[in-house]
Amino acid sequence: MSLVCLIFSGCSSVFSSRDENNANPSGNSSPNYDKPKTVGKIESAEIKESSGLAASKCQPDVFWTHNDSGDDAFIFALNKKGEKLGTWRVAGAKASDWEDIAEIKTPDGECVLYIGDIGNNTRVRDEFTIYRVREPKVLPENESSSKKNPASTQSAEAIKFSYPDMRHDAETLMVHPTSGDIYILSKRLSGASAVYKLRGNFDLSKINKLEKLTDFSVPAIPNGFLTGGDISPDGRRAIICDYFNAYELVLPEGAKNFDEIWKETPLIVELGPRDQGESITYSADGKSIFAGSENKKSPLIEVKRK
Repeated sequence: MSLVCLIFSGCSSVFSSRDENNANPSGNSSPNYDKPKTVGKIESAEIKESSGLAASKCQPDVFWTHNDSGDDAFIFALNKKGEKLGTWRVAGAKASDWEDIAEIKTPDGECVLYIGDIGNNTRVRDEFTIYRVREPKVLPENESSSKKNPASTQSAEAIKFSYPDMRHDAETLMVHPTSGDIYILSKRLSGASAVYKLRGNFDLSKINKLEKLTDFSVPAIPNGFLTGGDISPDGRRAIICDYFNAYELVLPEGAKNFDEIWKETPLIVELGPRDQGESITYSADGKSIFAGSENKKSPLIEVKRK
């Protein structure tokens, strides 16, 4: 978010390093992906700051996004071309600073969205909320819905949490498709990000305390300024982005504990030019990565796995 520039010194160095980071990444590039291609553009005037992106696992060619802080509790369905398929108000939810969205398909075949109200630019918040709600069914009549006349989701569950150490800003929310464990990665302008975990057996009746697993850096400057992420549908890979590129981690062959993935070296996945890249997701089949950007009429970028 642009408010970071008002709070921290050195913000100009982040943006001035855009070309340098793209041209001379300090890490190794993944050999597993093709070059990025722009496949669509978000045309809807309602989506001014697409801050998260999730691919539906139950409906083909459906993606979910939401605006950054300043909007109400709305989610939007898009297709691959960026065309809006509908607007939904998330029943029972409030929006302070929504920063990321994730989706998993449960063992019984139900698709569930997780929406992270996890932003904290001014470091004044102590408690945060992740909203969990069943994915709405997208119907042709939803195309005419809008923020003035939205469709409505089922009532959302509120997963409350706090950090075990200090106040953090975060824009990366990921949910493991098998365990239901939730991962939050902090966003730092100076220094590495921190990886926090909320186990899938969280308590909806209290404020859950996150567990810090480790620190995590990407091969970029800054190395902890992370803005989005997702876990692959098979639970074996994680993709994380900053404003410039994406970085993929792969669980070692034979490893059974997903948390071992944070010991691996992230490989760069180029996403091409983005004004302010804050959203990324694996496709429903895990064979592509889709990324978006904030600002109006932002592109939808696809990077196919070789």
